[in-house]
Amino acid sequence: MDECSPKMITPNECQGICKDFHSTIEFIGKRWVGVIIYSLLQGPKRYHQILAEIPGISDRLLTERLRDLEKEGLIIKRVDKTSQKKVEYELTSAGKELEKVIAAIMHWIQQKGKSQYQ
Repeated sequence: MDECSPKMITPNECQGICKDFHSTIEFIGKRWVGVIIYSLLQGPKRYHQILAEIPGISDRLLTERLRDLEKEGLIIKRVDKTSQKKVEYELTSAGKELEKVIAAIMHWIQQKGKSQYQ
């Protein structure tokens, strides 16, 4: 068992860990965050590429979520020095570490069958 296993957490340790766990789950579970991360796992993308891949997300909300992800250190925003309009987003190494989490969720969904949430 590794150090992050729930069975290794004592009741005294749980208070701090549970708070961090809850904050992380709340952030990753924010509307569109997981899908944006999934999109960027395929590689760096420009704003409109991300927007085109996520039907239903508004310009305003995509901008807000990209700022949130940048603030959390999960993505970096690169602005082309020759043209301020050329902006590209890319996962940081911390963002790329979420690939295992996303893959585990996708596996869980496939094992579960058709989602009751659709």
